[in-house]
Amino acid sequence: MNASVRLSLASLRAHRRRFAGTFLAVFLGVAFLAGTLVMGDTLRAGFDTMFGNAASGTDAVVRGADTITTPGESQGVRRPVATDLVNTVEKVPGVAAAAPDIQGAGQLVGANGEPIGGQGPPTLAGNWITDPELNPYRLAEGHAPERSGEVVVNRGTAEKGGLHLGDTTTLRTPDPVRVTIVGLATFGGEDGMAQVTYTGMTRADAERYLTARPGEAASIQVRAGPGVSQRELVDRLTPVLPEGVEAITGQESAEENTDMISSQFLTLFTTFLLVFSGIALLVATFSIHNTFAIVVAQRTRENALLRALGASRRQVTEATLVEASVVAVTASAAGLAGGIGVAAGLQALFPAIGFPFPEGALVVGALSMTLPLAVGVVVCLGSALLPAVRAGRTAPLAALRQTAVDTSGASRFRAVTGTGLAALAVAVTLTGVLVIPSLWLAGTGAVLALIAFVVLGPVASTTAVRILGGPLDRLRGVTGALARRNALRSPKRTAATASALMIGVAVVSLFTVFGASLKATMDQTVSRSFAGDVAVSTPSFGAGGSGLSPKLAGAVQRLPEVDTAVGLGRGVAEVDGEGRALTVTDPAALERTFDLGTVDGSLRDLGTDGIAITEKEAAEQDLKPGDTARLTFTDGTRAPFTVRAVYGRSELAGDYVITRAAWAPHRTQDSDTLLAVSFKDGVSTDAGKAAVEKVARQYGNPEVQTRDEYAQSSAGGIDMMLTLVYALLALAVLIALLGIANTLTLAVHERTRELGLLRAVGQTRSQLRAMVRWESVLVAAFGTAGGLVLGAFLGWVLVTASDGVSDSAFAFALPPARLAVVALVGLAAGALAGLRPARRAARLNVLRAIATE
Repeated sequence: MNASVRLSLASLRAHRRRFAGTFLAVFLGVAFLAGTLVMGDTLRAGFDTMFGNAASGTDAVVRGADTITTPGESQGVRRPVATDLVNTVEKVPGVAAAAPDIQGAGQLVGANGEPIGGQGPPTLAGNWITDPELNPYRLAEGHAPERSGEVVVNRGTAEKGGLHLGDTTTLRTPDPVRVTIVGLATFGGEDGMAQVTYTGMTRADAERYLTARPGEAASIQVRAGPGVSQRELVDRLTPVLPEGVEAITGQESAEENTDMISSQFLTLFTTFLLVFSGIALLVATFSIHNTFAIVVAQRTRENALLRALGASRRQVTEATLVEASVVAVTASAAGLAGGIGVAAGLQALFPAIGFPFPEGALVVGALSMTLPLAVGVVVCLGSALLPAVRAGRTAPLAALRQTAVDTSGASRFRAVTGTGLAALAVAVTLTGVLVIPSLWLAGTGAVLALIAFVVLGPVASTTAVRILGGPLDRLRGVTGALARRNALRSPKRTAATASALMIGVAVVSLFTVFGASLKATMDQTVSRSFAGDVAVSTPSFGAGGSGLSPKLAGAVQRLPEVDTAVGLGRGVAEVDGEGRALTVTDPAALERTFDLGTVDGSLRDLGTDGIAITEKEAAEQDLKPGDTARLTFTDGTRAPFTVRAVYGRSELAGDYVITRAAWAPHRTQDSDTLLAVSFKDGVSTDAGKAAVEKVARQYGNPEVQTRDEYAQSSAGGIDMMLTLVYALLALAVLIALLGIANTLTLAVHERTRELGLLRAVGQTRSQLRAMVRWESVLVAAFGTAGGLVLGAFLGWVLVTASDGVSDSAFAFALPPARLAVVALVGLAAGALAGLRPARRAARLNVLRAIATE
C-alpha cells in the first residue's frame, strides 16, 4: 500500500463526519436509480409471466391484418373479423377448438354509484369464452354467464367497486345495461391485468351491446390439436383466410401485449422516474463538489506541509481522489442495497394504492446493479476531481499562511464568462421560442441558462445576500448582522451550497408554472370554443372509460329547457392515406354550440358524403371547399368525401367532422366523448342543469357540469401529476438540504476558534444557535430566489415553445400563490438544515475552542 492510500485512509478514519453528507447524497441518488431499474425489470418480468400464463392455451389468433393509427396514439384500430369465420377455422386440420373474441368498452358502476376505473387504463367488456384453455380469464368463484344480463368480472374490479357475487349493477357500454354478477375471475393468476377492468358477458349480449352489428368479433382464438406446433397451425390457417385477415401465433400475440405494456406504460413510467433520479444525482453533484472543495480548503496547511516534506503534486491529488473513491464505492454499494429495499417497498405499496404489482420475486438484473454503481462512483469522483487537482497545486509556502481569501465573488473573468453565457442562453432560447419554434433550441437555451446561473452564482451571491440579509440587521441585531457577514465571507462556497437547492427549486417551479399554464390553456380553450351552458362527460382520459351513450343527446334535446344538445362522437379513418381522428356529430348543432372561428363553406350540407376540416389540415393536405378527399375506414371501405366546409378552430371540435349518417355504415361501438347543452332564453343554469341531470341518471349517471366546472375537471389530472412530481422532487430537495447542513457543519469546524472567542466576549448559546440558523436561511433564500427566477423562465420557455410547435394554443400563467408556497418551503428547509450545525456549535467548549489552531 503506497503512502497516498495510507494517508487517505488515515484521514478518513480521523474525519469520518466530514463526509457524512457526501455519503448520504450518493446513497440516496444511487438507491433511487437502482430501485427504479429493479422495479422496471420486476414489472416487465411479471407482465411477461402474466401474459404468458393467460395465453398459454391459445396457439393462434386470427385477426384483421391492417390497423389505422391516428397521430399521438401508438395502438391503432384494427378491422373486425366475421364470427362465421369460426366455422372455416374449425375445419382446418390440426385445429382442436376456435372461439370468437368480441371486445369493446364496458365500464361497471360500483356499489357507491361511481364508475370503476377509467382513469387511463382500459375498461373492457367481451364475450365469456367457454373453452377454459382459450379464455385468458379463469373462474375463481361462481359460474360462467348463462343467460342475458349475467356477467363475470375480474376479482380486482369487484373489490375496487365493492361488488360481490349476486349483486346487480349497471354496465356502461356506453348504453346502460343492468347486469348481475355471477362469477369472479383472475387473469394470468392475478386479480386483474394492472388496473384494466373486465366484464365477461354471454356471446349474444356481447354482440348486442359491444358491436355495431351482429356477426363481428375483434379476433378468433384458436387451439391446436395434439402434435401441432403454433407455427405449423398458423401455416395451415393462412391459406383459408380471406383477404385482409391474418393469423399469428399465440406466443406472438402474448409478446405483442407485453410489448404494448412495455412501450406505453412501463417505458413511460420508468423514464419518468429515471428523469427524477437524474435530477437527484445532479443536485448531489453540487453537494459533493462543495464538500470536497471545503475539505480541501480547510486542509490547505496540511497539504502544504506534505508538499514541504517532499510529497509530489500527484501524490496529494491521489490522496484526495482515494478518499473520494472510498466514499463513492461504499456509498454506492450501500445505495444498491437501498435500491433493492426501495423496489421491495414499492412492490408492497402498489397493491395498497390500487395497482396490482405482479406477484413474484424481485428481478435484480446485472444492468440494474452495475449501472447505478458506476453512476454513483463516476458522480462522486467527477465531483471531487477539481478539488483534488486544486489540492495538488497547493504550494509548500501555503503552510505559513493562516487562511486563504475567497475572491471568487469579485472575479472579473467569472462575471464576464457568466454574462456571456447568459446572453447566449437568452439568444438561443428566444430563437427557439419566437423565431424558429423548436423544442431542441429552446432546450439548449434552457441548459445554457442553468450553466450561466451556476457560473454567475458567486458574483451574484454577494449582492443577493446583502439584499436578502438586510432586514436581519434590524430584526435580529448583532446576531443577524453576524449571520449575514458569515454568508458573505465565502461567495463561492455560498453559491455552490445554494446551487444544489436552486436546481431543486427551479424544477419544482418549472412544473408549477407549466401546470398552471396547462390549466389556463384548458380554461382558455373552453371559454373560447365552448358556447354551451353545461357539458356532460365521463371522467376519463387515455383509453379508460366507455364514453357517453349517443342516445343521451336526443333525450336531452327533448327537454323543454334545452335549445340545443349536441354530442361529439369519435371515429377513425385514413384521409388520403394518413390515419386521422374523426368527430362524428350533427354539424349544424355543432356550429350553434361551439365557436369554430371563420367557416368557409357550409357545415349544414355535409350529408353522407361530405366532410369539414380545419384550416391547418386543409393547408397541409392542400384541400379547399369542393375538393375530394378519399377516406378508408376500418371495415376496409374506401369512399370519396367532398370537402364542404373549412373552419378555423379545432380545440374541442377536432380537425375532421362528418355526420352520424356518414359514419353509421362504418361504425364499431358507438359512443360520445362529450355532450354540449345550450338552454333556452330565460332558463337559469341551475334549473337547466337539474333537468339534464335527471335524464343523465337514466344513462349511467355521467357527470353534468357548468362551463367553469368542465374546464376545472378537464384540468383535474394536472394537480394529480403535480402532487406526484412534488413527491419525487422531495428527494432532490432532501439531498440539497444535506448539502447545506454539511457545509455549515464544516464551516462550524473551520470557525471553531472564532466561535469560542464570540462566546468568550459574551455571546450566549441561543444567540450562537440563531446566528448559524440564520446563515443557513440566507443560503437557502439565495438558492430559493435563484430557483424561482430560473424555474419561471424555464416554464415560460417550455410553454411558449410548446405553443409554437403544437397545434393547440398554449396560455402562459404564473401562479403567485403556489410559487409563494415554494418560496416559504425553501426558507423553512434552510432553517431545518441549520438545526444540527447550530446545536453542535452551541455545544462547543469555550476554552478548547479558543485554544484550537
